[in-house]
Amino acid sequence: MAGIAPVGSTDGRPRRRRLMFSAVAVGTLLAVPALSVATPAGAASAAKAVTTSARANTPKPTVVLVHGAFADSSSWNGVTSRLERQGYPVIAVANPLRGLADDSAYLSSILDTVPGPVVLVGHSYGGAVITDAATGHPNVKALVYIAAFAPDQGETGLAILGQYPGSQLSPALTVRPYPGGQDAYVNPTDFRQVFAADVSADKARLMAAGQRPVSLAAFAEPSATPAWKTIPSWFLVAGSDRAIPPAAEQAMAQRAGSHTQVIRGASHAVLVSHPEATTHLIEAAAQGTS
Repeated sequence: MAGIAPVGSTDGRPRRRRLMFSAVAVGTLLAVPALSVATPAGAASAAKAVTTSARANTPKPTVVLVHGAFADSSSWNGVTSRLERQGYPVIAVANPLRGLADDSAYLSSILDTVPGPVVLVGHSYGGAVITDAATGHPNVKALVYIAAFAPDQGETGLAILGQYPGSQLSPALTVRPYPGGQDAYVNPTDFRQVFAADVSADKARLMAAGQRPVSLAAFAEPSATPAWKTIPSWFLVAGSDRAIPPAAEQAMAQRAGSHTQVIRGASHAVLVSHPEATTHLIEAAAQGTS
C-alpha cells in the first residue's frame, strides 16, 4: 500500500490538501442553512417582539371624558392625570346639561374634530349622552360607562330609575327656574349621602358647591339609536350607588353585552373615589380594541 500514490500526485501530498479543503468547504456550506433557518420557538419570539414594537409605536387613542349631571369636568381630574401619565391624549368635555339631543349633538361636534381612534367615556347622565353621540362616528372604538345610564332607543333616564328601586336622588333635588326651563341641583345637605358617600366630607362639600345643574327636561327626553349595539362597551358598576341603583347599572351592562366590573361599596362618584380602578377599565377598553 505504501507504494501506491494517489491519482495526480507522485507522493500524495497535493491530493490530500485538496481533499482537506473540500471537507472544510462542504462543512461550511452545510453550516449556512443551519444559521438561516429559524426554529418554531425562535420564530414565535421574533413575531412577538415585532408585535410588541409595533404596539409601542402605535399612537394611543384619544380618551374623551363626559361628566354627568351635578358635576363638572374637574370630577375627572384623578382619572385624567393617570391617563396622561400613560401617554393617552385626553379631552374632558364640558357637558352642557341642557337636554339629551342638544348635549349629544354638542359632543358629536367635538368627536368630528378628533383625529384617529377614540375611547368615549361617560359618567352618570353622561352615559346617555355618549350612547347617542357615538352613533355614526366610526372613529369611536369603545364606549365606557362609569356608574352611568346606557339607555335603549326611546328610553328615558326617569323610566330607568322607575324600574329599579333604591335611588335617593329625586327627593334630594332642588329645582330653580331659568329662562326656558327648570334646572335641578342636589341639595348640598344631601349631596354626600346621595352622590358621594365614599368621598371625604371636605371634598364632597366642594363638589356640592361647584356642581353643574341639569335641565329637568334632560331626564325625560328619549334616547336615540344606541351606539352600544354596534360599538364594544365596558361598564363600571358602583356597588353602593344611591343615585342610579346598582341593579339598574347591572341590567344595562348585561343588555349591552359590556365587559363589566363591580366595585363594592362605591358611591355614584366612583370616578372620584376610585380613580385608579376607573382608569384601569378605560385602559382595558383602549387595549381591547387596538
